[in-house]
Amino acid sequence: MRQAWSFLAALGLGVVVYLSGGPSGGMAMAQETAVLDSGDTAWVLTSTALVLMMTIPGVALFYGGMVQKKNVLATLMQSFAVTCLISIVWMVVGYSLAFSPGGSVIGGFGRIFLSGIGVDTLSGTIPESVFVIFQMTFAIITAALVTGAIAERMKFSALLIFLGLWSLLVYAPVAYWVWGGGFLGSAGVLDFAGGTVVHINSGIAGLVAAIVVGKRVGFGKDILAPHNLTYSVLGAALLWVGWFGFNAGSALAADGAAGMAMMVTQVASAAGALTWMFLEWGLRGKPSVLGIISGAIAGLVAITPASGFVTPGGALAIGLAAGLVCYGGATWLKNKLGYDDSLDVFAVHGLGGITGAILTGVFAVESIGGTPGAIEGNFGQIWIQFYGVGVTVVWCAVVSFILLKVIGSVIGLSATEDEQREGLDLNFHGERVS
Repeated sequence: MRQAWSFLAALGLGVVVYLSGGPSGGMAMAQETAVLDSGDTAWVLTSTALVLMMTIPGVALFYGGMVQKKNVLATLMQSFAVTCLISIVWMVVGYSLAFSPGGSVIGGFGRIFLSGIGVDTLSGTIPESVFVIFQMTFAIITAALVTGAIAERMKFSALLIFLGLWSLLVYAPVAYWVWGGGFLGSAGVLDFAGGTVVHINSGIAGLVAAIVVGKRVGFGKDILAPHNLTYSVLGAALLWVGWFGFNAGSALAADGAAGMAMMVTQVASAAGALTWMFLEWGLRGKPSVLGIISGAIAGLVAITPASGFVTPGGALAIGLAAGLVCYGGATWLKNKLGYDDSLDVFAVHGLGGITGAILTGVFAVESIGGTPGAIEGNFGQIWIQFYGVGVTVVWCAVVSFILLKVIGSVIGLSATEDEQREGLDLNFHGERVS
């Protein structure tokens, strides 16, 4: 805990803090003997475009179709503005904190404003500039996912302040812990493409924000139904296609690992979609469009940490489990606890990410990713995965809560009752859909 608070103080003062005990390597560290590979570079460039497509237009349409008509422009605006905001935050200091050499808790300021990166600077076999923007798209979508939990009620100004600070105080350190040379990676936590870094982070932040901001006006009384599921289907389809860049791109090479990651991503998504669909069909009498697209996203979320470590058989099991767990989270747990997570960010991304992270420890295959899981006799990997999940949940929950409380005390978090009833489109942006 003292190390964590040291990080916060260092960031606030702009002082470079190097904490001993952790490796100085990581995914972004250029190797002296590395040689540029044009095939790898082309694949990561393509993957970067695919991952950016996941936020705009993917998340924007997916979320935009699920809100009420009076809030659709505000919801689209959130994804677009977050894309712009996090791009600048990442360029200025976020990338440096997540991937510059440091200690066990946080990276340094060696890449602040992307200093020292030129056209010939490599990260492995690709230009470091390509790695920077690839990882930037991960930071962007993680922040954008959080917006679904507080849709239709959070002040736009408060949201931007929260997510800008959150990306530095939560996303960047967790990315460093897992991928940049920090203590979770050193402990052996497996997260190929962002189960902890992206999905557990966004899911927990979304849950905390939903509780702290409060419920929507009319929640539990009025019908707050999606206004246009056609938008949501288009958004889900873009997310599914873009996810190949997310998972297969995380191999950072055009090789067999990328091919296997793409295969298992497809299998898990299909399994998650069918599981949710059949559960809803059996329990509620009809398979809904919203259900099948939610199940597909659940499968994609859960396979993300495992995508570089499991076989298609393992992916099938993970997708089935994700469909079951996330369906329960969205239809039972939320109602049982009474929180207003507008678009089920915690149920799909939080619970899906936790499910996938833990099951990575079960189904990891040594011949695929170099680390065996429980099915190959390494039962200890499950506990390592639990450790990674637990650290991420606690850090994200605590920091998110503090940030929201501070911001709320200064400028407030929630739109007024009148603003919510009239709609955020008109009140926050002066526009509306006719």
